[in-house]
Formats: sequence, C-alpha cells, structure tokens
Amino acid sequence: MKEKELKEILKKVKEGNINIDNAVNKLKDLPFEDLGYAKIDHHREMRNGYPEVIYCQGKSVEHIKGIIKSMLKRNNNILATRAKKEVYEAIKDLYEDIYYNEDAKVIKIEKNKLEKTKSKILVVTGGTSDIPVAEEAFMTADILGNKVERLYDVGVAGIHRLLSNREKLNDANVIITVAGMEGALASVVGGLVDKPVIAVPTSVGYGANFEGLATLLAMLNSCASGIGVVNIDNGFGAGYLASTINRQIEKART
Repeated sequence: MKEKELKEILKKVKEGNINIDNAVNKLKDLPFEDLGYAKIDHHREMRNGYPEVIYCQGKSVEHIKGIIKSMLKRNNNILATRAKKEVYEAIKDLYEDIYYNEDAKVIKIEKNKLEKTKSKILVVTGGTSDIPVAEEAFMTADILGNKVERLYDVGVAGIHRLLSNREKLNDANVIITVAGMEGALASVVGGLVDKPVIAVPTSVGYGANFEGLATLLAMLNSCASGIGVVNIDNGFGAGYLASTINRQIEKART
C-alpha cells in the first residue's frame, strides 16, 4: 500500500465517509499479506520508496502467479527477476501490458508511469557477453523511475571504444560497469570520472575466472577510488543501488 492510499483511508475515517469496520478491512493485510507460501510486504514502498521485487528463481510458476495477482490488486508496479520464458507465458494474460526482456530474464508490469529523473544512470559493459546482466540492471533502474542509457561493448581490449564515449560518461550521474574476465573496466571508468561507479562482476571468462570469482576479487581490489562492488551477476542489485543514489541526487536538486 502506498502512503498516499493510507492517508486517504485515514482522511475518510476522520471525515466520517467510511466507518471503522470498512477501514479495518482495507488495512487488515498490513503490514504484509500471508498467502501461505509467501508473505507479501505491502509496506515496503512506504519504507523504502519501491514496492517488493519478485525473485523468481526457485519459485514455482503457480506461486509467482499468485504473488503477481496479489500485487496487481494493490495497483503496484511489478518487477520480476530471473524469470524464465515459461513464467512469462504463464502470467502474460494477467494484465494487458506485460513486457518480458528475454536477455535480462526480467518481467515488467508498469501500472503507474513514473516521471523519469533528470539525473542519469549509465550502464556500461565490457563485452556483449555481459549484456544479460547489464540488461537486468537497466530494467531495474528504468522501472524505478530513472533515466537510463546503455553503452555496451567498450571493454579494455579495445579501450578506444570507451574513450570515444567520454561525453556519455561525463553526462551520467551514476555509472554501472558490468564486466567479466579480469574486470578491469570498473578501474578504468573509475579513473576517468568524478561520480559513483557501481561495479558488477559477471561469470563470463575462461577456467581461471572461477565463474566470476576472479573478476569479483579484481574489482574489490581496484586502485581507482569511488567504486562500489555488488555480487557476481547481480544486475538487479546494481540497478537498485544506482537508483537509490540517483534519488538522493534528485532530492538535492529540489
């Protein structure tokens, strides 16, 4: 439930336009709704500014469908991550406008169009193999109301591709760098800009990459300042963190 809706209910009680019993029925699922297999946190948007996000991996299709149905009743925007195509096929008739990004494995239902921020997030990848993780970051930041741009395939093996896009780097307020292999992209970008850089290690690489562990350690040991690192392949976490930073920048503008 959004803060605006809660205030509206309390206002109606105060004015005598709704009785106590009806108000209790509207509020009875606060602060969460127990579906038996899941407890949906309807107050998360009031506390954190964003509704609960559905992590689909490990959940049954029917459980995901039930959670989405419940959230749609609350007029929430829906972001479901790590969603296989079969999940999308099962829920695509629940709402008239459901978008599925197959690269990111993300489902988006945007019931409430949010005004985009003036401050910009830029998602940068080392190579095209990093795009699925980058798209998860892009989709997350986008549905949370941010202006987001992409700059893909500009890794250090051809660093002139990155340097020729200095204007895009300078225009961004927060930068997400997504890279596998040795993860050098985050250090290079961090050494070029005066803004927060969120590094996302991916599991892209040969054997000694250890499914992203080598990249993670390289990013954690970056000599460039101003870099924060999220977990391996965690595009969602990077997009969410970038949005939180960007929101504070927007508040400072007002």
